[in-house]
Amino acid sequence: MAPVDPETVLDGESPLTSHVALTLYLDFATCSLHGSALLTLSAAHSGPLSLDTRSLTIHSAIDPTSLSPIPFSVSQPDPVLGSRLSLSLPAETPLSSILISFSTSSSSALHFLSSPFPYAYTQCHSIHARSLFPCHDTPAARLRFTALLNIPSSLSAVMAARHHVRRHPIPSEGSLSCPDSLWCAPGRIVEHFIMDQPIPPYLFAFAVGHIVSRDIGPRTRVYAGPDVVDEAAREFAGTEEMIRAGEKLFGPYDWERFDLLVLPMSFPYAGMENPRMVFLTPTVIKGDPAGAHVVAHELAHSWTGNLITNKTNEDFWLNEGFTTYAERRIVEVLQGEERAALSMGRGWRELNRTVERFRDNMEFTKLKPCMQGIDPDDVYSQIPYEKGFQFLWRIERQVGRPVFDKFTKKYISTFKFQSIDTETFIDFLKANMPGIENQIDLRLWVEGIGIPPDAMEPVSAVYNKIKTLASEFKNGQMSGDDEVVQWNGQEWQLYLENLSSNIDPSQALALDARYRLSGSRDWEVKVAFLELAISSGCKEYFAEAERLLKQVGRMRYLRLLYTALAKCSDEGKMLARRIYAEARNCYHPIAQGVVESILSKHA
Repeated sequence: MAPVDPETVLDGESPLTSHVALTLYLDFATCSLHGSALLTLSAAHSGPLSLDTRSLTIHSAIDPTSLSPIPFSVSQPDPVLGSRLSLSLPAETPLSSILISFSTSSSSALHFLSSPFPYAYTQCHSIHARSLFPCHDTPAARLRFTALLNIPSSLSAVMAARHHVRRHPIPSEGSLSCPDSLWCAPGRIVEHFIMDQPIPPYLFAFAVGHIVSRDIGPRTRVYAGPDVVDEAAREFAGTEEMIRAGEKLFGPYDWERFDLLVLPMSFPYAGMENPRMVFLTPTVIKGDPAGAHVVAHELAHSWTGNLITNKTNEDFWLNEGFTTYAERRIVEVLQGEERAALSMGRGWRELNRTVERFRDNMEFTKLKPCMQGIDPDDVYSQIPYEKGFQFLWRIERQVGRPVFDKFTKKYISTFKFQSIDTETFIDFLKANMPGIENQIDLRLWVEGIGIPPDAMEPVSAVYNKIKTLASEFKNGQMSGDDEVVQWNGQEWQLYLENLSSNIDPSQALALDARYRLSGSRDWEVKVAFLELAISSGCKEYFAEAERLLKQVGRMRYLRLLYTALAKCSDEGKMLARRIYAEARNCYHPIAQGVVESILSKHA
């Protein structure tokens, strides 16, 4: 039987996992995880059963009722899928649950930090949950869970789940994870979490460290390190207003809490939409309206992505295209049409840039690409986000916003807490908008490469003015102070992204001398300028790029700056390799893989 997803070993005949009870012991001294997983299947099963794993040592598998061992084997690792855990369930007595013990010291999802203080956090998207516990690691398999996290008592744990209790360890409760001498050792504490709503495995998330919090609304608390929490609370003070705007547009918020965790600088993404607790990089704290866009995006996932999930990563645009559309609708309500149009303008630039990136493999410019044998981290791009947004915006322009708003609410209420594929969406679209396939070439949008001819660049006075000023700069005319004095980070990002990378080094130096962009507090502006300057051959910014790359682990920044260094000169290539050798341990394992791919290609 064929797999239900090209990135999992699950086949269409076996029952899905519906619940997992996890017992996890975090060993900071050895940067390792010891655990047990009580997996409950959606139906009793006998015979072979396969689970996804990666870099896990499987110690035992037993029937939790009889305590009889279950025969198992672990395959040699596949570079994309990891290792298949094959279990032989008894034919005479079908089992509905399995208890597995395991450990790992090389999880691709889990990052331990020792400096400046002990910290550990997970990032499971897209297919890294399998490196934390054996599971059906596909968004098609939504599951509920409980988790006991045994951690040093000097630290605290948070999770994308409901916190139940913090208590002392109980003998024998972690016996399959580790001996009681470790589980109940002095200086250990257990944090108990419960997730009652079914989520895809990639949304499993926790963090452990010196974490404090501030309430900023009736449904929202900001969690962060003591040195960041107050600034984060000020930055995200408007979150409740944002939630209410989302509810008016898309229906009730079904997750009870919308808490925010600001992680260390090594966190590899801008944000991760884990339900009940969004994970954020500190680089989104910037003190201007653009910072709220990341929170708006992760909030929008509460409806499109978390409630309705792409069935496979081939359907990833259903998460990110819809969420990018929803984010811009929320921003439009709270900050106005011009601010939303600037976001659309940046998206248009990113879409064109990404199509150029894949000019030698246009398969990955499709909304629904073939992902057989492909690691989603290797082809992660803005196509699902921005081409997906353009597709939905195209439908909105065709039928009108009131009709599309009604459709969107019906779509969400119909499929919530389900995982669907692109074909299901298209069928639903046709059923609710009869004749739409005669007005829009749906097949071209979904299966076609590149940018369809009826995609549209946004129309905005501010956006057009920024493009004009960028064009004038390339022709030697510096913008006047009066023209940029009101700019926030978003305007500067769009301006820099509209400058050609083949400007002269002298132009980059003049631009920085005038506006101090290399020292901007806005990380997006700083990185955009450094990429531009280094790509133009301006070696004067090598040192600043090195400082940044040793401070931040956000993958967008790593991609841009390591690529710029590796492509600009032999000296840049050598510098990129040295920086990575020195900074590698500060990056999350997913980010390490991205940088190593860049260096192998360009340096």
